[in-house]
Amino acid sequence: MTRSRAQDPNVCGVTAAIAVIDGKWKTMLLWLLESDPHRPSELRRRLPGLTEKVLTQTLREMEADGLVHREVHDVQPLKTVYSLTPFGRELSEVLAPLSDWGHRRLEKLTESQPVS
Repeated sequence: MTRSRAQDPNVCGVTAAIAVIDGKWKTMLLWLLESDPHRPSELRRRLPGLTEKVLTQTLREMEADGLVHREVHDVQPLKTVYSLTPFGRELSEVLAPLSDWGHRRLEKLTESQPVS
């Protein structure tokens, strides 16, 4: 899905919402930032396989979409901290029922698998 669909007024609301969270890491970053603000290095440690380049790109997109706030502390070395904005918290709350549904689906799949 293209980033432009997140801003296209002629798409349905669900499509516009999915365009904002589309990608491998965005929902996991939302989930981590729900609890506390984090430095980029902390986020990378918590998400093995996430490269610094992709983390930076993803956080920039999320910041441009109004989901995260980037705060740079003027100390040496520079300290950058990311946190959810109120808009990002709202999205996180809206995604909670979808997460619950996903867990129920996974339980249902597990129950239907034959025992070996």
